[in-house]
Amino acid sequence: MTVLHDFKATAIDGSEVSLDEYAGDVVLVVNTASACGFTPQFAGLEELYQTYRAQGLTVLGFPCNQFGAQDPGSDEEIGEFCQKNYGVTFPMFSKVDVNGDDEHPLFTWLKSEQGGLLGSKIKWNFTKFLVGRDGAVIERYAPTTEPSAIAADIEKALAR
Repeated sequence: MTVLHDFKATAIDGSEVSLDEYAGDVVLVVNTASACGFTPQFAGLEELYQTYRAQGLTVLGFPCNQFGAQDPGSDEEIGEFCQKNYGVTFPMFSKVDVNGDDEHPLFTWLKSEQGGLLGSKIKWNFTKFLVGRDGAVIERYAPTTEPSAIAADIEKALAR
C-alpha cells in the first residue's frame, strides 16, 4: 500500500526532501497560491501548525500556478511572501502542478485516495488533504474550507 512517506519532493530552497521525514506525524498537505482569494488561509494554516505542532502536526505547502496563474513568482519570491505576509514557518515546497501531464506524483496519489467534486481533479488553490500518522489519507477539504474548520479532525487524527 502506498503512503505519504513513499514520496519525495523538492523543498522551496531547492533541497530534496523525503516525506518519510514526517512518518508518525499527522500531515496537512495544501496546494497554495500567493495571489488568490484564499491566500489569507496561510494565516490559519500557520495557526494550526503552531497550535498542534508539539503534538505531531505538520503542514506542507505546495505552491501551484495552475489556477488563474495566481502564483507566478519564483520559489524564492513565494517563500519570502509567505514568511513576510503570513509568518509561515511550516515547510514549503517548490512550485508543482497538481493536475495534468506534469502533476507531482504526490498529488496523483492524494487524488486517487480522496476524489473531490470534479472526480480526481483538484478544482482550485488551497485544496487540503489530511494524512494520518500511518501515512494514509483521512480526508480531503475544499478550497473554501477554512483551516480552523479542520481543527477537530486534526485533534481526532492526533489522538489515534
